[in-house]
Amino acid sequence: MPTEPITLFSQAETGVVTVVQWLKLGVETIGALTIAIGILLAAKLFAQALLARRTADFTAIRLTLARYLALALEFQLGADILSTAIAPSWDQIGKLGAVAVIRTALNFFLSREMKEEQRDTAEQHVAHKAESSTDTGRLASSESPLNR
Repeated sequence: MPTEPITLFSQAETGVVTVVQWLKLGVETIGALTIAIGILLAAKLFAQALLARRTADFTAIRLTLARYLALALEFQLGADILSTAIAPSWDQIGKLGAVAVIRTALNFFLSREMKEEQRDTAEQHVAHKAESSTDTGRLASSESPLNR
């Protein structure tokens, strides 16, 4: 039973594939840990907001979780790109490409939603501040010695 001779090229190729697989696993693990940290932090903030009955904080909590999810999607996409470097068949490359497109689309829409939420929150903050300064101005003018 003849065996193929092991060449320097095949050894190098095997080594590169092994390193990329370990690197991909590490990047996927970082992505999963990022999601876990985001969920734990959002759950903590959510519990604090519920206990303090501050329902207005829910948007900030959503934005916090969204930032972690967006970062995790970037790590997962990086792992997908590493996979394409060693994918041996067009079928696997096609599947990885489809997953990468889905993750990229998710990240795009998640980022867009975060920007919209931040803009809305900033607008509400400015409106609230303007309303507060108007009320303060009215209060100061009504307490003026000239008005007595």
